[in-house]
Amino acid sequence: MSAKVENVVIVGTGCAGLTAAIYTARANLQPLVLEGILPGGQLTTTSEVENFPGFPEGIDGFQLMQNLRQQAEKFGTRYESGSVTGLDVAQWPYTLKLADREIRAKTVIVATGASPRLTGIPGEKELYGGKGVTTCATCDGAFYRQMDVAVIGGGDSAAEEALFLTRFASKVYLVHRRDTLRASKIMADRATSHPKIQPVWDSVPVSIDGVAEGAVSGLRVRHVKTGAESVLPVKGIFVAIGHVPNTAPFTAAVDTDEQGYFVTTAHSQVKTRTPGVYVAGDCADHHYRQAITAAGMGCQAAIEAERWLAEKGG
Repeated sequence: MSAKVENVVIVGTGCAGLTAAIYTARANLQPLVLEGILPGGQLTTTSEVENFPGFPEGIDGFQLMQNLRQQAEKFGTRYESGSVTGLDVAQWPYTLKLADREIRAKTVIVATGASPRLTGIPGEKELYGGKGVTTCATCDGAFYRQMDVAVIGGGDSAAEEALFLTRFASKVYLVHRRDTLRASKIMADRATSHPKIQPVWDSVPVSIDGVAEGAVSGLRVRHVKTGAESVLPVKGIFVAIGHVPNTAPFTAAVDTDEQGYFVTTAHSQVKTRTPGVYVAGDCADHHYRQAITAAGMGCQAAIEAERWLAEKGG
């Protein structure tokens, strides 16, 4: 174990983690950022971001994350690669456990994000991110003006995605494996009664067409009762079957809800039951899940960490 004790260790390099890095670095706390298997987070897989303030022409998702990374580095942020396997808060300073080493830290900001749950069907991986397959209507819906699209799922999220897409798309197919939605009655009623939304009941996705061309051209579905297959002629496919928060290594130190998302205190979006341990971004937020809200939580977590360290006397 290294004898050095870090002031702040930030786990994650999405909008939340890098914003926290900018703020803690500017406060002269010399933060250490741990980069996992997807440096930059989910935005690095998005070809264009149009709703992040300050970029009227939009910006490439990978470039946005590079900008944030460089901005944090400019103020003294350090980066190391490694995936955290556990957090020990029995004794302060706390201990972050990695596969090959341990890092001691006075404060920890966990910004590990959430991974969208995907279907795993052929064509999905190849066409994900800017090629027609996405998991965020709010992020990408505007790219499909006057096009036919499909939403896969049957819960509230799927209904919300479908309704949002009616602002842009000419038709929205809502593909669900049952003959009724799992969504709340009010959401289900809104979705099924909308003139632009066409439910595709008792159907499961089989594969996505367009891999050879590099863009979605259709969604093949199978009727679960008859076995018959058909192709929906869509240009965009929105997968809305939930997210998996990346919180497993931290559950001994931070409370989680039944879905696995971090639970914060009653009066804060970022404070946990463990003093000096903060959370930010999609690992704690299953409601908004936007780049700008994640950045805002990263800012909050950084300020809380700075104030807590000041109260502790550094």
